[in-house]
Amino acid sequence: MADYSIIEKIGGLKEKFESLQKDLAAPDVISDMKRYVQLNREYKELEPVIKAGEEYKKLVEEYDMAKDIIAHEKDEDLRELAKESLATVEPKLPQMEEEIKLLLIPKDPQDAKNAIVEIRGGAGGDESAIFAGDLFRMYSKFAERRGWRLEVTSQSEGAAGGFKEIIFKVIGEGVYGVLKYESGVHRVQRVPQTETQGRVHTSAASVAVLPEAEEFDIELNMNDIRKDTFCSSGPGGQSVNTTYSAIRLTHIPTGIVVQCQDEKSQLKNFDKALTELRTRLYNLEYQKYLDEISAKRKTMVSTGDRSAKIRTYNYPQSRVTDHRINYTMYNLPSFMDGNIQEVIDQLTIAENAERLKAAGE
Repeated sequence: MADYSIIEKIGGLKEKFESLQKDLAAPDVISDMKRYVQLNREYKELEPVIKAGEEYKKLVEEYDMAKDIIAHEKDEDLRELAKESLATVEPKLPQMEEEIKLLLIPKDPQDAKNAIVEIRGGAGGDESAIFAGDLFRMYSKFAERRGWRLEVTSQSEGAAGGFKEIIFKVIGEGVYGVLKYESGVHRVQRVPQTETQGRVHTSAASVAVLPEAEEFDIELNMNDIRKDTFCSSGPGGQSVNTTYSAIRLTHIPTGIVVQCQDEKSQLKNFDKALTELRTRLYNLEYQKYLDEISAKRKTMVSTGDRSAKIRTYNYPQSRVTDHRINYTMYNLPSFMDGNIQEVIDQLTIAENAERLKAAGE
């Protein structure tokens, strides 16, 4: 049975979609970049809904025509063709209805953005820093598979390898919407390289994924920012410890401090640091949104609580368990090599189910 209310909803959205098309071509909108970016974002969000709606409308027309022929046509050959058509179309309708209902639920507008990711070694000393390095390699490999670009902003290496802290930006289509599920505490159980007795230790690293704030998302007053320069440390060739290329920015009203020393150019480091500062300020507001959503949903998948333990990596059993959805897989080497899409898919399915349920309440 076709759901005609969906066609009505899509019809209303189509008017808005066509209006956005006209607005985007208007000279006054083209000259106002902030408004153009906003309208273009709305247009891109509506595009898949309108496309799916048009396909659904065609299916419903085929369904109605087949039913009409079966009910009124006397020609047996035409009736047989109509029955075949109905048998093909009818099972597709419920599936398309679910897809459209999901598309009609307002998305998190941040999902389409790039992401800034920070990984910090937690409890476990040297081993947690080594594990933070393993997680960074895992995300690097995953980004490579997805065709995304990765830029390191700052890093602090661990004494025995890995990182005490590493901050990097991932650039690509819909990065935040995929990587947002990685925010939280990641726990590892394995025999550390420093362990002589062969005992399994537990340590942890925290991952925070933030949607990158675009230039038009937040207005920064440069008078509120203190800029300090200092010598870079770590890898980087002859310019390290000789030129003041590293940048530290302090946002005086909030006390937020960011720094970048990854590039040899002071200007490039300043641009990267400014992007990160803008993102951190933007995320002060975004965190309120996450907290509000997680209060409404009992089993929030992309939780606002970044201190929650989300996943365990058990090396002796070659096991990865995601605690939010009780999902376990036994192929740890492949997972650590960047093959994390399977778990991301399961988390996406779980969150979509939550969104549909919340919309129906």
